[in-house]
Amino acid sequence: MKPLNILYIHSHDTGRYIQPYGYAVPTPNLQCLAEEGVLFRQAFCAAPTCSPSRAALLTGQCAHSAGMLGLAHRNFGFALNDYSRHIIHTLHAAGYHSALSGVQHVAKDKNVIGYSEILPFETEGIAEAAVAFLERQSPASQPFFLDVGFSETHRAFPEAAPEDDPRWCLSPAPLPDTPETRADMAAYKTSARLLDKRIGQVLETLERTGLAENTLVICTTDHGIAFPAMKCNLTNHGIGVMLMMRGPEHFSGGKVLDALVSQMDLFPTVCELLQIEPPLWLQGKSLLPLLRGETGHIHEAIFAENNFHGSFEPERAVRTARWKYIRRFDERRTPVVMHCDASISKDLWLKQGWAQQPVENEQLYDLMFDPNETHNRAADPALASVLAEMRERLDRWMRETDDPLLRDVFAVPANAELHHPDYSSLAEAPVQDPQQLVNSILGR
Repeated sequence: MKPLNILYIHSHDTGRYIQPYGYAVPTPNLQCLAEEGVLFRQAFCAAPTCSPSRAALLTGQCAHSAGMLGLAHRNFGFALNDYSRHIIHTLHAAGYHSALSGVQHVAKDKNVIGYSEILPFETEGIAEAAVAFLERQSPASQPFFLDVGFSETHRAFPEAAPEDDPRWCLSPAPLPDTPETRADMAAYKTSARLLDKRIGQVLETLERTGLAENTLVICTTDHGIAFPAMKCNLTNHGIGVMLMMRGPEHFSGGKVLDALVSQMDLFPTVCELLQIEPPLWLQGKSLLPLLRGETGHIHEAIFAENNFHGSFEPERAVRTARWKYIRRFDERRTPVVMHCDASISKDLWLKQGWAQQPVENEQLYDLMFDPNETHNRAADPALASVLAEMRERLDRWMRETDDPLLRDVFAVPANAELHHPDYSSLAEAPVQDPQQLVNSILGR
């Protein structure tokens, strides 16, 4: 069998707020992709911030194992421990040509990653560059891995289009239904429409060139949408992501799967599908047993983490089908509001005292009766055994993955630009000595 091409499409800050997941966010091209392929309703990223999430997906390791503890761009200074663990290098060894169009977010200098080809593009031309690449291919060409990274639906959003009238918008689940949040959601919907249009350009070209029947399409995002209590949070609003795949055999037919899966499972899935020996460092599991109907689940639990965004906020989480457990490793008892992107929704919350809202050190949520994770049950004596089990799950995972939070020294790049957390935005937060800031937050 000719090796499959792989088209990896990813967006910024989309969560699951698209049409195929039932939201009133018209994305007809993504809906068509879901109806032709497989949609995972319980897919999660490994970290609800940009670079750590993408690093975990592309290396098949959790963020701290991969070394991507924070943002790679600007002056934040974080990087992979070993760029040879990026999936493209495993594919290169199997005879693949790799190409990047648009956002990558795992290296400040994209040339260190090792793509065979980095496609030139203007800010608005990511889809066009991908289209041009696909038009140069043929069914007889060397198999390719094409990485297409879109900046939508990252803030700042465009002005809401007339068809996204705020009067008829519903605010995201964690937020109150107000004129401000409706207007904010209307602008998000316009950004999502643009994302869908550009993804549609790429998928149409795949069909037109005859490449679709021999291409595995992976479409996902990095983490939750950029609203308060979502992006940068370890609740499902932060780590829940869209994930759709389309390809031959088991990757077709409009299937919807409810099993817990992690983006770290994509690398092992590609290895099994292409019959490539999986690298020893992989921490995820292949999705193929789910797709073949051999089992109803591959994970009893999935894990996620926070370390750095603009500042240091050390947190870890584990969730099962029923329970979510979050543990904070600092002494803060209020939100790090600077980790939330500037928006009218954020302004609304800040005016109502969000920065002073209490945050508990340990959080336990019953996802059956509290899907929005608002009622912390960690202190409930009736759930003491559940709390103990979830603590042990998290502790065991941290030990198995050699979590740096367990070490005496939590080292960060000496040149990292980190900010004091007690501010509402990066623009006003003073830059701190990175190691001194980390030590002070951890009490070391």
